[in-house]
Amino acid sequence: MRKSPQLKHYNELDDSTLVEADIPFYPLLSRSLDRGLDPSIAGEFFLAVGRRRMREGFPLSEVVFAISVFQKTVIEYLMTEFAPENPMHMYQSMGALNRVAEFCMFGSFYTCKGFLEETYTSMNVHDKVLEDLLKKQFKDELVFIEDL
Repeated sequence: MRKSPQLKHYNELDDSTLVEADIPFYPLLSRSLDRGLDPSIAGEFFLAVGRRRMREGFPLSEVVFAISVFQKTVIEYLMTEFAPENPMHMYQSMGALNRVAEFCMFGSFYTCKGFLEETYTSMNVHDKVLEDLLKKQFKDELVFIEDL
């Protein structure tokens, strides 16, 4: 995170706060790698992340970029620490990398959704948006990789 100048708000955090902000991601990622992505658990987690980051004043683009940096960091770690030394390990690593990417893509969507929901609920009454538009923008019809 510290190497990314695009993450201005994250880089303003002290080290312990930054580490604490990342800690909850790892057990959820581990569970997703072990048992598969549970959309209800992951969805609620990332909705809360988006809402919290909006209240804390982070720009949405920075929050989504932070998830991309998280993904890149995890993938680099997996490739260096568990570098595949034979074809079977290579195949297993590719599966894990795909699940990490799916987790982060899913997380980006629900983080955006939570961020936008929090933005809407914090708007003043005179800033009202039509309910039909909200239903269209916040519909929950995510397609999973297996569905393609």
